[in-house]
Amino acid sequence: MVVFMHQFCLSLPGSSLVRLEGGRIMKILFTSCFQWRADHLIKPSNEYWFKCLDLDENGQLTPDEMKLFMRSSMSENEMPFEDVLRPNTRHDCTRGPFKLSLILGNRMETGNDNADASSSSSNSFYTFPPLPPIILPRSPSNQEEGNIPPLFDPPLQLALRNHHEIMRQSLKEQYILRISHFFDNPLGGFRINDAEFKSVITKKVCQLPSFFSAALFRKIDIKSSGIVTRDKFIRYWVDRDMLTMDTVTQMYRILKQPDHEYLSQVDFKPVLQELLETHPGLEFLKTKPNFQKRYAETVIYRIFYHINRRGNGRLSLRELKRGNLIPAMQRVDDEEDTDGVLRYFSYKQFYVIYRKFGEVDANHDFLIDQGDLLTYGDGALTSRIVARIFEQASLCPIAPRKFTCEVARHMNYEDFVYFLISVEDKSSEPSVEYWFKLLDLDGNGKLTPGEMRYFYEDHAKKPVSFEMILCQIIDMIAPEREEYITLRDLKRSDLSRIVFEVLSNRGKLLAFDDRVRFPLPRRRGHQHPDLIEWLRFVDKEFESMLIDAEFISSSEDEPMEDWGEPIEEMHD
Repeated sequence: MVVFMHQFCLSLPGSSLVRLEGGRIMKILFTSCFQWRADHLIKPSNEYWFKCLDLDENGQLTPDEMKLFMRSSMSENEMPFEDVLRPNTRHDCTRGPFKLSLILGNRMETGNDNADASSSSSNSFYTFPPLPPIILPRSPSNQEEGNIPPLFDPPLQLALRNHHEIMRQSLKEQYILRISHFFDNPLGGFRINDAEFKSVITKKVCQLPSFFSAALFRKIDIKSSGIVTRDKFIRYWVDRDMLTMDTVTQMYRILKQPDHEYLSQVDFKPVLQELLETHPGLEFLKTKPNFQKRYAETVIYRIFYHINRRGNGRLSLRELKRGNLIPAMQRVDDEEDTDGVLRYFSYKQFYVIYRKFGEVDANHDFLIDQGDLLTYGDGALTSRIVARIFEQASLCPIAPRKFTCEVARHMNYEDFVYFLISVEDKSSEPSVEYWFKLLDLDGNGKLTPGEMRYFYEDHAKKPVSFEMILCQIIDMIAPEREEYITLRDLKRSDLSRIVFEVLSNRGKLLAFDDRVRFPLPRRRGHQHPDLIEWLRFVDKEFESMLIDAEFISSSEDEPMEDWGEPIEEMHD
């Protein structure tokens, strides 16, 4: 390759190398009369040309090597080789912003004849002086130094910024003209209960769900005057740039407290209260205010379970944008039946969750202890997994999730909602994280065979040995390392739920052994593949509850609707 490069270099007619002040080696092609032209300048890499000239490949360019190329490109009588090694001040030329100094090749004619041949030995290679410091261009003399424009704010960028501001102001003016007639009424505005404020301002103008009407009204009417005028609306929606924000950010700013940069559970209470009062699919709950509160609580708990992935009770704007809450809110606002919305707002799903809690809470004190939880699913869960779940009630640093119940060693309704979704929907990502933390006893992020054996041996009936189960688990999950399973391995696999079932649920272990009543999820082609397991559970339980006529008839007399504290008192 090097030989080819040398031959290629020798074949170039009239070639010469010059040094640019930036330290780069450049190749210049000259005409037959050796007059330099700017269009002959090309910029090959330093390394390429150095290798072409370094014949012995010792990393040093010697005078003998240069002399060899000199003889191939010009005759000795045209320019002695010794002249090339002398300081080249007489051969310097300045063209435009570039200052070039000839070091090898054809002679360059210039008008400067002030050569100093005695400044260097004829046998030493020319050493260039250090480059001058970079000096930024100065402003014209008629400007003061303080008026110099910023370096990274050129006139074009400034013009674009001004143009953008003009366009934005123009759009605001057009928007104000289009909405002004909505406020032309005898009152000069709207009250909080006016149907037109909900249907026109909230729904049509702001394009928000209709049950955001009261929350939007209170944000605009900051002085609680009881009326929203045109000027108040413009100050909040237009002047504060709410108009230009995306829908998620608009809802976030409407719901959050002024001094917070997050959403808490209480912040969702006003919009859910308005949803309960105005939605036709929830009208039957108007005579049951306590069930209205439980429905609102369940919706909020499910929202934070799926979206607040940090589990700190503070829902950030980033988490809200990553989640699917806003489409669900818009969907429930358009649907007459809440069961048509599969996420968060389905009353049928709330009914199943609440009734399952009533089945476990035998004494109806709205608290569940470890003994109560052992009865869940007809005693399907093993005692060791239940004990591990209740470590969340203690100060265990590696517990999956801390209980919110203030009574020691007990689970409240919120804790049960988190537990139920995790148990019955083991395919969702929050559930996978929940169960991995349960099984990872030492909290080192590795699920080892010893930890899996600990939970498997708690089964009263073991259809096969643990070694056989472990081999099947490894085959299903295909971890990166067979010595342990990580959370990443489980999230990559569609069969991770089977691992959790086999290690924690007695009934599911037997079903897995005979491969009956243990269907694998069919996700392809499903509209909501992440909800398959959850929807299957809800439909099955709801159907059994409807068949149980005694359970349904006794539900009117049970004191469950008076249990516990409302959400606003629990999260002060």
